[in-house]
Amino acid sequence: MDLAARAAGTPKIPRGVREQQVLDAASYEFGNLGYAGASLAAVASRVGVSKALVLSYFGSKENLYVSCVQRAGEGLIAAIEEVITQPLPPQQMAEQTLAAMFETLEARPHDWNVINDRSLPPGSAGAEAGAAVRRTIAEQARRGIDRLGDLDLHDPDDLAVLTEVWMSTVTAIVNWWLRHPDRSADEMAARSARVIAAATGNR
Repeated sequence: MDLAARAAGTPKIPRGVREQQVLDAASYEFGNLGYAGASLAAVASRVGVSKALVLSYFGSKENLYVSCVQRAGEGLIAAIEEVITQPLPPQQMAEQTLAAMFETLEARPHDWNVINDRSLPPGSAGAEAGAAVRRTIAEQARRGIDRLGDLDLHDPDDLAVLTEVWMSTVTAIVNWWLRHPDRSADEMAARSARVIAAATGNR
């Protein structure tokens, strides 16, 4: 019996569980190599199934990417929203936002790079899915920044630039984390708070 038949016919692994395994493997491949560099064969190999089985579940590489983006986005957006809607002091809100993001990303830290992948063809369903999640998270960041009244920023372009700086800062921290996978989410949250406090002079 070939690998695809064994994988498809194994009653111990329900389809829903197998789909999550495929999504986990795909998130790693997309987040590590980018959409252009990832392959369905590598995703299938990481799970121990055939490429045909992956295609039977998701239809195409792009559909698989969209599913990864949507799953990653739902978790991050919900975690961020829970923090920024609380009546917290600005510094505490920033720290708790980072902590919530790292806690959400701990199981799959590559998710951040999945949603920030720019290697998809412009106008494609995958590119639009990633852009939609990024816009939502950027809007959440802008709403959080709006509450930092002591910044005294009123120019919309200034706020837009600061939002980009925040997004880029998170990307840099996550990429450092990917190179040091032994660090926990709690460690990364504490380190990020120290680094940002030092960079802003708010010690």
